[in-house]
Amino acid sequence: MLRVVARAPTFAALRFREYRLIFGAQLGNSMVVNMDQVARGWLMYDLTGSTVQLGLVTSVKIVPGLLLAPIAGVMADRYDRRIQLIAAQSLSATMNLLLAILILTGLVAPWHLYATGLVVAIVQVFEIPARQSLLGESVDRAFLTNAIGLNSIVNNVCRSLGPAVAGGLIAVVGPGASYAVQGLIYVFSIMWTVQLRLASRASTMRVATGSIWAGTVEGWRYIGGNPAIRGSMTMLMLVAVFGTSFVAIFPALAKDVLNVDSTGQGLLVTGLGMGALVSAILLATHGDRVPKGKFMLAGGILFGIGQVAVGLSSWFAVSFALMVALGICSVTCTALINTVIQGHAAQHMRGRVMSMFQQGQVATTLGGLLIGALAAIVGVQWAIVIMGIGCVLGVIVVGLAMPEVRAIKQ
Repeated sequence: MLRVVARAPTFAALRFREYRLIFGAQLGNSMVVNMDQVARGWLMYDLTGSTVQLGLVTSVKIVPGLLLAPIAGVMADRYDRRIQLIAAQSLSATMNLLLAILILTGLVAPWHLYATGLVVAIVQVFEIPARQSLLGESVDRAFLTNAIGLNSIVNNVCRSLGPAVAGGLIAVVGPGASYAVQGLIYVFSIMWTVQLRLASRASTMRVATGSIWAGTVEGWRYIGGNPAIRGSMTMLMLVAVFGTSFVAIFPALAKDVLNVDSTGQGLLVTGLGMGALVSAILLATHGDRVPKGKFMLAGGILFGIGQVAVGLSSWFAVSFALMVALGICSVTCTALINTVIQGHAAQHMRGRVMSMFQQGQVATTLGGLLIGALAAIVGVQWAIVIMGIGCVLGVIVVGLAMPEVRAIKQ
């Protein structure tokens, strides 16, 4: 079936057996991650009735990502990436199935949610650079943009489908069943990953020596010394801090500015996802034929302009339309950055480079804290406007100060 689908340009990367396996495993992992966000929060609130603990159980992911990502990148470069990914998936499956047993036997307590959540967060830090590095090995260079675009499609579909599936399972059979399903999905992901045959590509990797710290420093120097990767990383961090982080105050935007309830807030998120999905499909279909440097700069600037427009809007319909546009700009920018970084990174350094790319999630979290504090001082709308202006100016500075970014073709 996948071979037939792969004949369409949008799904061209599926012609490669190894990518099909990675694609299937990514589909399962993305479903579980998005199901877990709903199930863990619902269960914590059901157990404690505390909004404070609801926030805390989500925030446990920040510290592992900040501290362990460089180590995970070095390990992905020095050891078998497939084994690292299998080990990570196996631990995640174990945590989900353990939580399912605790829930179904009535033994679950809040600390179980913190403990398993922390383990899963640590595991995901090691999973991401290994998976992203394998992605670059699974297809020919000419199909890399298409492969990353397809992964963006998967992530955006699962972002909508995963929470709906988890919510349905919780409503019908309870959270225990939801976590049992999550564990089983991981089992299938493991089965697909085990079948990967990338030994011939991996054998070309340079054998690294020295301490983990030395390997981390080597990765930083490599990123700093590669103009295309350095410029792309700078772009990523700027857009993460000043741009995409503004989703953190969606509840305040919906309630205090647009005067809509939680349903309206959900529709804003849906609009963002719709635009992201459209952009991912276009990127998968045509991404290899566009000048990547200019397009990712344009995506970042347009995102900031759209964000300013959202801050100035007091009408829900207008804001919803802007969210769709922002979703398009967001994927256009970040997915192209991902393509550039992977395409320009040497194979033996790709794990460390992708671990730094992973820090974009931390930057988004820090940006969320910044815009939240700013909103408390100047109000929600002006906070969005100021951050949007910061995004535009930051990307323009990158484009002017780093001409090598504008020159990136592939």
